[in-house]
Amino acid sequence: MTTLASDTGVGPLLRSWRERRRVSQLELALRADSSARHISFIETGRSRPSEEMILRLAEHLDVPVRERNALLLAGGYAPRYTETSLDDPAMSSLREGMQQLLHGYDPYPAIIVDGLYNVVAANLGMTRLIEGIAPQLLTPPLNGMRITLHPEGLAPRIRNLPEWRQHLLHQMERQLALVRSEELRALYDEVAGYPVPSGDDDGPEAGAPGSAPYPYFALPLRIEHEGEVLSFVSSISTFNTPMDVTVAELAIETMLPADPATHAHLQSLSL
Repeated sequence: MTTLASDTGVGPLLRSWRERRRVSQLELALRADSSARHISFIETGRSRPSEEMILRLAEHLDVPVRERNALLLAGGYAPRYTETSLDDPAMSSLREGMQQLLHGYDPYPAIIVDGLYNVVAANLGMTRLIEGIAPQLLTPPLNGMRITLHPEGLAPRIRNLPEWRQHLLHQMERQLALVRSEELRALYDEVAGYPVPSGDDDGPEAGAPGSAPYPYFALPLRIEHEGEVLSFVSSISTFNTPMDVTVAELAIETMLPADPATHAHLQSLSL
């Protein structure tokens, strides 16, 4: 995923991040052990921040790693964070650890995607779940958003597609608010434009008053699989304090059975 170049300078970029985070100059100054006057001078271009100051402000503004490199470039400094391919030998321990994590989560579905939702790895539980979708969607690079929302993907099998589709699109919108990526914007426009398959659902959303006996604690993904309707809630994990852009943009999504019937069905598949 590329970051668009900016000619606005590091000051306006930092101001933009501060405003996105709804932090005042005084509050940021207190966090970064500086002064509101100095922050103002940096934002208006009257003072050139040091490399250390840029990174310190980016840390307190929770700027994504890729965008920290963009801030450094705008300030006249070299990027601090590398972007290493997952195929690089230096990533071997990371690859092995992720594979062990996915394998250990079977038979429940789990998947790892990059910042563009391209599938990096998936376990057997996820492979079972996506069986039967259009072959062209399984041509590398597989993309999690396309697989889920495409009319020839999982979309026709998702019983609560409008809610789940809205959830995924909002997730992408939040990401677009943090990164300036032409590729991510193009992916969003593509999947948001997919027609929503028509079809009957199975009544009121489970968990609503008077519906299913199992109240969900998060929005479930309710999907047909081998004649059964399975219910999952998802959890997304990322790496703490990453020092590499590639690692910073990896996300591990695990699907937890949301009711006893789903748990029993998945356990039966693993026998």
